[in-house]
Parts: sequence; C-alpha cells; structure tokens
Amino acid sequence: MATTDTPPAASSAAPDGRTRTRVTRRRAQTRARLLEAAFAVFADKGFGRVSIEELCDAAGYTRGAFYSNFGSLEELFFALYEERAELIAAQVTQALAQEPTGLDLEPAVERVTAALLLEREWLLVKTDFLVHAARDPRVADALLEHRRRLRETIAQRLAVLAEARRLPTVLGGADSAAHSVIAAYDGVTTQLLLDRDVEHARAWLRQLLLALLSPDTADRRLALDTADR
Repeated sequence: MATTDTPPAASSAAPDGRTRTRVTRRRAQTRARLLEAAFAVFADKGFGRVSIEELCDAAGYTRGAFYSNFGSLEELFFALYEERAELIAAQVTQALAQEPTGLDLEPAVERVTAALLLEREWLLVKTDFLVHAARDPRVADALLEHRRRLRETIAQRLAVLAEARRLPTVLGGADSAAHSVIAAYDGVTTQLLLDRDVEHARAWLRQLLLALLSPDTADRRLALDTADR
C-alpha cells in the first residue's frame, strides 16, 4: 500500500526538537527511496517512458510524497545526476590522493580507471535524459550547468597534476584537458552501452587518458633542452 510523506496535523503546542528530527529523517528516507526507485525504473523503461504514478508505485508512495520532494521528473533526475557526479568526483579525488609524493601520471590513471564508476544502468538513464535535454533548451541549459561543475572538479585535480608533470601543450591547460577527459569518458561509455564489456571499457579509458595527458614529443624535447641549459 502506498504511503504518504505528510507529517501529522500540528497540535496547539509547538513541536519539540525530537519531533522535528523525526520528520526530517522521514523526509530524507522518503527522498532516498524515491531516488532509488527512479533509478531502477528509468534504467528498465527509459526516462521518457516513465510517469510519476509508475515511479510512486515502484517506491510505495503517493503522488503527494513525490511532490513534497520534487517538482518534476526532471528535478528528480538532476538529484540522481548530482549523486553520481559527486560519487565520480569522490572516486577520482580518492584515487589521486593515494599518491604520497605528488602525482605520477601512470599509476594515477591506473587507480582512477580501476575505481571509476562504469555502471551500465546509469549510462542508460543518463543517455535517455541527454536525448530528452537535447530537445528542450531549458533542460539542456540545466544539464550543461551540472556538467560544468563536474568538469571544474576534474580540472582542479588536473591542475595539481600539471604542477608535478607538464600537460601536453595541445590541451591548452587544465580546463581544456578536463574537456578532453570527459570526451574520452563519454566515448568509452557509449561503446560500453553497446558491447557491455566493462573491463574492455576500463582498458580503453586508461589508454586514452594516458595518451591525452602524457606530454607530447615536442614537450619532452623542450623539457630536455631546458634541463641541459
């Protein structure tokens, strides 16, 4: 039976701290269950093929519970996107933080590709929503803003890498390098959607990142000439 997320009717006495804590905790649990159900339903049917009623049925809640947490399915998707973006950023940061004496490119890339989330169900959900956003400029702008924040996080980590090891000049700095890293990730994950081979995707991503972030021949020659002076 579907449940609601409506708190009990207020009494004449003001609620104490414990009551407010219980309501807040219950609201957080409701939101988490809605997000969990949405992820499963979106991955199974596709973002554009799911109604709010179907999502509420899967979560065991009413429409009232949905609207007390989200204004639309798009808003719910962006909450999912934030969760995954934060997870990816945390994975990258944790993997890079394991280097005790500065960032060495090859082991850093090895750790990142080994730890990085490559979840086919999420890629299905994200791709469905990308197509939806491409047809709606308002949604596209919001998605671009979320991607910009993820790119900034990656650029910050690449800036640290650049302090210890020169990035290829063709990339034009950490921000442009972050664009290239995301493009590589998008390409590899598109292939993963089709062939379902996660280990192959990790191997290709590792090769692409090493190729992108390793100094090119001209950079290495310049570094050697500078060192000889």
